[in-house]
Order: sequence, then C-alpha cells, then structure tokens
Amino acid sequence: MLARVRSAAVLGIDAYLVDVEADIANGLPSFTTVGLPQGAVKEGRERVGAAIANSGYEFPLKRITVNLAPADVRKDGSAFDLPIALGILAATGQIGGPADARSSRQRFAEYLVLGELGLEGAVRPVRGALPVAVRAKAAGYRGVIVPEPNLEEAGVVADIEVLGAGSLADAVAFFGRGGRLRRALVDTASLFGRAAPDAVDFAEVRGQEHAKRALEVAAAGGHNVLLIGPPGSGKTMLARRLSTILPEMTLEEALETTKIHSVAGVLPPGQPLVTMRPFRSPHHTISDAGLIGGGSFPRPGEVSLAHGGVLFLDELPEFRKHVLEVLRQPLEDHVVTISRAVTTLCYPARFMLAAAMNPCPCGHHADPGHPCSCNPLEVGRYLSRLSGPLLDRIDIHVEVPAVPHRELSCERSGETSSVIRERVNRARRRQLARFAGRPGLFANAHMAPRELRRFCGLGDEADGLLKMAIGRLRLSARAYHRILKISRTIADLADRETIESAHLSEAVQYRSLDRPV
Repeated sequence: MLARVRSAAVLGIDAYLVDVEADIANGLPSFTTVGLPQGAVKEGRERVGAAIANSGYEFPLKRITVNLAPADVRKDGSAFDLPIALGILAATGQIGGPADARSSRQRFAEYLVLGELGLEGAVRPVRGALPVAVRAKAAGYRGVIVPEPNLEEAGVVADIEVLGAGSLADAVAFFGRGGRLRRALVDTASLFGRAAPDAVDFAEVRGQEHAKRALEVAAAGGHNVLLIGPPGSGKTMLARRLSTILPEMTLEEALETTKIHSVAGVLPPGQPLVTMRPFRSPHHTISDAGLIGGGSFPRPGEVSLAHGGVLFLDELPEFRKHVLEVLRQPLEDHVVTISRAVTTLCYPARFMLAAAMNPCPCGHHADPGHPCSCNPLEVGRYLSRLSGPLLDRIDIHVEVPAVPHRELSCERSGETSSVIRERVNRARRRQLARFAGRPGLFANAHMAPRELRRFCGLGDEADGLLKMAIGRLRLSARAYHRILKISRTIADLADRETIESAHLSEAVQYRSLDRPV
C-alpha cells in the first residue's frame, strides 16, 4: 500500500517542497530510502523504527521503500523522521479507521510536516522551521506541523495555521481522528516590544567625541568603519556600542535575519524572531569557511549571521590575509555565493563591517604618551597585512587616540545611545524616501555610480575641494566614491538636501589611511 505525506527541506535560507512517499510491499523485511538522502536522513530509519514500536504501533516486517521527491535534489537533516513515520503508519492502515481514511488523506494533502523523532517517539526541534512555514504559506497549504519547540519560530508567519506536535502519537491522532494539536498564537508586534534593553550604551564612553561622531555617521549611512589607535584607547568599547545606535529593524529585515539564524541552528531558545540587530565578533583565528560559510553542504558563515547588523573584527591585521581577502565580494555585493560540487547556494550578507587595529605592532606609533619601539620597516610590514582593495571598501578610517586622565575621571556622561539613534533614524528615513522604488537600496553606502551622479551633486566650491583632496591623497576611484557617499550621509544628518563644503571636509577626514604614515 502507498501513502504520501507532504514535507519540505531547506536549501540556502529558502525551503522547497518534498513529497514523502512510503510504499509497503511483500517480501523480505527491508527499509530503503531513496531520493538522494544524506547521513542524517539515512540514519532516520533506525529512529523511525524505534519510535513507531515504542509509541505502541506495529512496525511492518515487510519491504519498505521511502521515496523523497524530487529525487534529484540532495536531502539533508533529520526533519524527515516524522513524515516518514506517518507515511509508514498510513500505508499500513494504522492511522484512523476505514471511516476516517478520506479525511486523513485530505489532511495529509493540506499540511506540511517536519520533525525529528526520538527513540521513545518524542518530536524534537529541527533547523529551518521558519523558512518551511514561509514556503507552506506561499504554496497555499492550510498549515504546517512542526515540533513544539519550533512552534513560536514558525508561528511568526501570519495567515497560516501552525501546529505543534509533541510526540508521534499526537501527530497520528491529528491525522487519524482529528485530534487537537497546540496552535501557535504569536503577536509579532509584541516580539519587538519584548526586545531586551541595550546591555551597553554610548553614555558610558568618556571622551572620544571624534570617534563617536564617526560611528554616528557610519550608522546613519550604513558605512563600514575602521578604528585605529593604541591599546586601551577604547576601540573595542566603541565598536561594541555601534549596534545600539543602528535603526530599529523592520519586520521584513527581522524575518530574513531570523531565517538565516534558523537555518544555522543558532536561534536562541525562547526567541522566535530576531528583533535586535546582530553583533558578531569572531576571533582572529577563524577560517575563511567559518567567516564566509561553507562545508560539504554549505552553512551560513559569520558574514551572513551578521546580516542586518554589525560584523566586528578586532585586531584586524591578526586575521589571516586570505581570510580577509574573501570579504571583498560580500562587502561589495551584499551576498555570499558558495559553490560546491553538489550545489551552489547564495546567502544574504548585507552587514556593516566594524574593525579595529593598532597603528603598529607595539601599538604606540605616533602616540605622544608612549615611545614606539617599532622601526619604519616593521610598521610598513604590519600595515601591509591589509590590502589596498580591502581598505578601499571600508568607507571610514578614524583615529582613536588615548584618552586623557581628566576625561576618564570626568563625571559628566555623554549622549545616550537612544539620543544618537534618533538622529540616525531621521537620516535613514530621508534615505528611504530618496531611494523609494529602487530595490536593494536601503542606505547611502549601497549607492551605485548611477545614484551617486543623481544624488551627490557638488557645487563649485565643494567640487574644487574634492579635486584638491584627490590630488594630494592620490585617492582611487573607489575611495572617491566613498567620500561622496559619506558626504551625502553627513548632509542627511544635518537635514540638508545639498552637499556643502563643510560636509565634504568632514568626509575627507575619515580617510586617514589614505594619508602617508
């Protein structure tokens, strides 16, 4: 006898539909799974057999063939356990009675099913519940049945029935005799209100007004930023507060970011939706696969997990050079394409890069308070670890000097993150209005040359100033475009429609590494 259960699998951050077909035939007892199943799917037959027996049902001692269609796409993960078990039980007539057969077939046609089975029959959480719910809604299914721990995660998708199964017996009762399953009731608006307050705040930073202003400009325009200064000057402290002044996430941004975290399996328990902009800070020993993503079946890397937020690289020159060089493409295209023999996947990677470094190996080059022990050759070799093309892709280079004692001991606190974030939000609203109808453009940092010509026109005085800066600093074409983008952001923060000389002058100051060391 043949039974069919609808399910889905995740490829990249999107799901695709999979039909789980179970056929029971006479012959020597066997259990064969076809349709390009990988490790966890193949091992599922042992879990399925034990779960069926330990849940009080009869596991058929016949020839069992399970087909996962489409058969030419690789299947990975443990989410097929529950649909395979339901297919076997339906094919052997153990779900409902003869009078319920028609209603059971209808329910199987209306719901997608996914879940990993424990040996005792419990349904355990899986990765990618949110992308599956999104795909089920797009395909017109009535609902989706997920493990109970994934209920809130999938429940953020509106206008579709999301049900949670705690055990194999619960799912059998639902499909057999219309038993009830727990339904997700998630208010996405309340999830944004439930967001935890910022653990850090810009008010805690003493001094460094120039660096704080540079980070405000970076946040307002979505610009990448590099902080350069001696040890203990507060570079890491400043960078860790950058995410607290970024604009609030929209629901669309939150859903896309949550899909990435769900697929990667790093979504925190009890947090069905990522409502705070991510802040990722990998150690400098990370590999290129860990940073960009990869593996035999590619998983998202740190650049994708930072999508919509900040990727912070502390001690930038300590990262291996080939690891830093793979950042070029995602910094430019805001997407990561990973090609393997089995598949090619694309992951979103629209993040702000924040990096910190010392000006020399000892860290005290040009520091009046501490003598530098490095010779010019060592300083040059240290800075050469960062390639010119990579530095060109970092819009803002800002020097962070050591903080004087009088500022450290000052009791007066600076502006809070919420005050700065309000100015950033105002500037971002101007940009969203400016780029309305232009897909992929969310901030000034994302402008292409065509948008630069349209939105970054200069007067005669500002144009002359920029030409002088290009001549003296010998800027590349990419650095020239970066200065225009930063100038446009500074003008937005000042509520100005046109770029003035003062805006351009400030923007040129944020290219310190273009000057001779």
